[in-house]
Amino acid sequence: MDESVQEVTQLLQAWSSGEQGALDRLAPVVYRELHRLAQRYMSHERPGQTLQATALVNEAYLRLVDVKRMNWQNRAHFFGVSAQFMRRILVERARSRRTIKRGSDAPPVVLDEGLLMSPSPGPDLVALDDALQALAAIDSRRSQVVELRFFGGLTVEETAAVLHISPVTVMSDWKFAKAWLLRELGGAAGA
Repeated sequence: MDESVQEVTQLLQAWSSGEQGALDRLAPVVYRELHRLAQRYMSHERPGQTLQATALVNEAYLRLVDVKRMNWQNRAHFFGVSAQFMRRILVERARSRRTIKRGSDAPPVVLDEGLLMSPSPGPDLVALDDALQALAAIDSRRSQVVELRFFGGLTVEETAAVLHISPVTVMSDWKFAKAWLLRELGGAAGA
């Protein structure tokens, strides 16, 4: 196991056990990866966005610290939860902008080519969130696979470890979810 991965896992487990200094030692170790994840999210935001990647990391970090007694499994679990928080923060901001600007078009968010297999602009973040929630109502595990793989940037193996399923199942769920989301988002665009 990679030394930094092992270090993160050990610090997360110490934090889960209530060790006071573990969080202070964990923060600098995971900051760079959290910032990279935030930059990935922010690259899909509209130009002139007032929220910067650093602010997104800080807000997600505050929410993570506020989580009481989380039983962190490993590094992948931590970054999966971090990705969920970042996504929620951005969706909350997008919904807020929509409320303020009723009737105006929300800025498009372009997803990676693996998720949207067409060259047309991607759906907005609110539409994607709505589609993921609809998928979760039908099949929560497949929705979690998308969240961990796409938003969390986890590998197939890391996703399998977090969800306690096989990598083959992750790939099957990933393929199904991509097709389902493409259909849902395409339907939303055509409405």
